[in-house]
Amino acid sequence: GINAEYMGARDRPVDIIDYLTAWLGKKKPRPVTVGINGFGRIGRMVFQAICDQDLLGKQLNVVAVVDMTTDADYFAYQMKYDSVHGKFKHTVTTEKSDPSLAENDILVVNGNRIRCVQATRSPVDLPWRKFGVEYVVESTGLFTEADKAQGHIQAGAKKVVISAPAKGNVATLVMGVNHEQYDTKVHNVVSNASCTTNCLAPLVHVLMKEGVGITKGLMTTIHSYTATQKTVDGPSKKDWRGGRAAATNIIPSTTGAAKAVGECIPSVKGKLTGMSFRVPTPDVSVVDLTFTAATDTSIQKIDELMKKASRTYMRGILGVSTEEVVSSDFIHDPRSSIYDSLATLQNNLPGEKRFFKIVSWYDNEWGYSNRVVDLLKHMASKD
Repeated sequence: GINAEYMGARDRPVDIIDYLTAWLGKKKPRPVTVGINGFGRIGRMVFQAICDQDLLGKQLNVVAVVDMTTDADYFAYQMKYDSVHGKFKHTVTTEKSDPSLAENDILVVNGNRIRCVQATRSPVDLPWRKFGVEYVVESTGLFTEADKAQGHIQAGAKKVVISAPAKGNVATLVMGVNHEQYDTKVHNVVSNASCTTNCLAPLVHVLMKEGVGITKGLMTTIHSYTATQKTVDGPSKKDWRGGRAAATNIIPSTTGAAKAVGECIPSVKGKLTGMSFRVPTPDVSVVDLTFTAATDTSIQKIDELMKKASRTYMRGILGVSTEEVVSSDFIHDPRSSIYDSLATLQNNLPGEKRFFKIVSWYDNEWGYSNRVVDLLKHMASKD
């Protein structure tokens, strides 16, 4: 115990300060309070990842979730059953915050109480101060501009993580790539980028770090359909092709994912662009990065570098597949990017020294949601 150890050290006044500092450092920090604004696909997946990582009520204490309804029974149903990811692995019940209410408005997950809050037109009006919320996951897709996301701060929160590419003066942080650039004094609102950027950036990071370099590159993501698309042909004034039925078409689309890599890896800014094809699968996507290297190398050498990185400094972020897999084999994979060694080695020009193609998979829902949680943990450890 501290008393016995202290008695042994009391005659060494220089030592005791260091000792007490170290001892206090071992004490478990209190969990930070979290609110999730937008309990759709990503909001629910982020919450599930917090539960699956055994963080709920321990490191991350989710106290409120916001959506268009406050019906906790419906929220519980949505969490319990998922068409892609299967059944929720945790205990969920509901209760009322006030006996006079018509519907239950509190989720109880593994004994932790989470208030279901009515959505507001502006984050400024959310009750973060009332619930003591420190960190907000902004996952509505509506408040991605810096000034709008800042409304969460005005409402009482300390930090905001936008689960999408952001606009304005917002730092883009990709776990495993540039998350160490987080500055608690400067960054109150940050972006976790997009799921595609989280797949592509680790690949580019390895190429740059290992000296292969990129002079220019084109990325294509073959991307599963998402909630913004249509079940049948419908109106889509800004994106005519995007209004066509998601489950019966391959739909070309734009993406800022490749350009966004330049935000977290400045040395490739302006060197990458790309596009997306939305395809009839509900989850899992794949990136095809075709690029010109800055130095002579070989696809075999690049393959070795990706495998080495996955075992070392990119462990848990970048994975490697060496088997004959297809998209459904990556459902619920928590990594950001799973480099496909076979597809890469089989589809390059023999003897080529500068011009290459790399293929990498990602669960655009689950992998990305786990990175949101990792970024929350990282920020909390620095704040």
